[in-house]
Amino acid sequence: MTTSLHPKIVSRDELQRRVAAWRRAGDRVTLANGCFDVLHVGHVRYLHIARELGGKLIVAVNADASVRALKGEGRPVMPADERAEILASLADVDAVVVFPETDVRAIIREVRPDFHAKGTDYNADTVPERDEVEACGGRVVIVGDPKDHSATEIIARLRRKS
Repeated sequence: MTTSLHPKIVSRDELQRRVAAWRRAGDRVTLANGCFDVLHVGHVRYLHIARELGGKLIVAVNADASVRALKGEGRPVMPADERAEILASLADVDAVVVFPETDVRAIIREVRPDFHAKGTDYNADTVPERDEVEACGGRVVIVGDPKDHSATEIIARLRRKS
């Protein structure tokens, strides 16, 4: 991954320092995560509603290898550093971190978010990291509009046209 000059894109160590400073200032912390391979309106709405939970919004972005593990060969179509930079440019986002794992359990342990925002393709019982969030004293919140937008579907549609 190339180094971004965007100040919102941080390492995991820097993220922990920022979270500590935010907590000292009395801010709550919300964590959202995903591949964000092709940013679409569903992503924007998900992040906006996650931000409305209050406090600071961290977006954890799957690294390229973990996207491939989750989505298959040919993915991602956009490299992690570019996906991170696009997300960092959104006003609702306070920090972006790229992570190599296929789920965010380790980041949850590192930052102990007050809220873990997941999209409407989940419910409270199907969030893979729910146990970790609750063990860290946080709460899983399902946010966003109905799952009728999909990067996978957009990519498939574009590939069929070419």
